[in-house]
Amino acid sequence: MPTATASTPAAGQITALQQVREYPAISILLATTPAAQLSRADALRLDALSAQAVDRVRAELQPAAAAPAVRRLHALVEQARHGPASQSLALYASAGTDALIRLPIVVRDRAVVDPTFATRDLVRSLHRTPRHLVLAINSGHARLFDAAGDTLLPTPSTAFPLTAARPDTRSRGRADRPTRPAGDDIDFYRRVDAALGTYLRLHPAPLVLVGSERVTAAFRRISTNCTRLAGTVPGNLTHADLSQLTTRIRTVLDAYLHRRQQEALALIDQRAIAGRVASGMPAAWLAARTGRPEVLAVDESLFFPARLSDDGDTLIPADDVDHPDVIDDAVDELIELVLSRGGWIAFTDPGALDHHHGVALATRR
Repeated sequence: MPTATASTPAAGQITALQQVREYPAISILLATTPAAQLSRADALRLDALSAQAVDRVRAELQPAAAAPAVRRLHALVEQARHGPASQSLALYASAGTDALIRLPIVVRDRAVVDPTFATRDLVRSLHRTPRHLVLAINSGHARLFDAAGDTLLPTPSTAFPLTAARPDTRSRGRADRPTRPAGDDIDFYRRVDAALGTYLRLHPAPLVLVGSERVTAAFRRISTNCTRLAGTVPGNLTHADLSQLTTRIRTVLDAYLHRRQQEALALIDQRAIAGRVASGMPAAWLAARTGRPEVLAVDESLFFPARLSDDGDTLIPADDVDHPDVIDDAVDELIELVLSRGGWIAFTDPGALDHHHGVALATRR
């Protein structure tokens, strides 16, 4: 896999990293100061974490076995030192894989050496800055953007931008100029909705509507594609500079994510009444392996070093994190397991799941 650099990890990239199974899989997570180039202080912290990982690998493996992953890690560190910095850096190196990802969220500094990469912060980033679609619409024009974080890009769909058919405007007098019938607006909104639906079926994501209150209300009345509507940004902004949209869209998404957290917590409470919630890491791990995961709610500040039983069903908390048979953070492994078995993930604010010991897994019937 070639080295990858991104401001927000794509779901496919996370999946590819989660599929890596080779020892050593080195993960370096580092909170950084946003700048055009990594600061000297951050570079020194990165060097220290890298050295910590390399020392562990070299202590556990013969030089020839350790060398490929170490070479890739050193190359990534050099790349990171001379590149820009966002909120955090994530470096992944194994014998056959390397990736450098700049994250828009703050992470806990750590160096992890396991048979798999530590991707929890990538998943958290994806949920905290989810990919979404932005439909900017008025009565005569519609643009569709694919967005992640504060980056908005026009969709590759040839259906957008869409422009309404205009009536004949050759008459010069204002009184004689034909006006656009309301029925034509509805026909246009239906065309937009059909094109939006085609794109959503191939690229499902939450939707943000941008437009006047009158237009967005009319569009929502006829649309069949607003089931995952994150919110609306009022204003006729179909021709606005994209930088004007990002701040207002961020406010909408923040509210959407807060609702998503509350929905997840409410669902956990409902399933708990029915006896379908496993609380705490050991119980959630066993339920994820033996049941049908529906939703996993995780305190975003929770870390759980653990050993795994021989049969793979039991997690045993561990304090000696650097020992070769200790999983540095079993939360990473639980998230990957739930995703692989069709469940979805909700990260919650610190303390919201204290009565579930920081993690709760709801299972399907």
